[in-house]
Amino acid sequence: MNLQIRDPRARDLARQLAEKRKISMTEAVIEALESELEREREQVPLAERLAAIANDLKAKGGSGGRDLTKDEIDEMWGHS
Repeated sequence: MNLQIRDPRARDLARQLAEKRKISMTEAVIEALESELEREREQVPLAERLAAIANDLKAKGGSGGRDLTKDEIDEMWGHS
């Protein structure tokens, strides 16, 4: 199957990558897409990253604290 790139910007980017790597444009597109898919697979979801940060901060805070009431939270955010 022949790869047709109609978008001028996409075609130019594929051509630039192909020239730098001395490969065909089709190979350049395949390598770029494989690379991006690998990055997506390795990316840790935002919720997991935030949970790790929260756990780290909780561990650093130690014990002895107390839960804030809704009124205290509202006051902190200026929602009196």
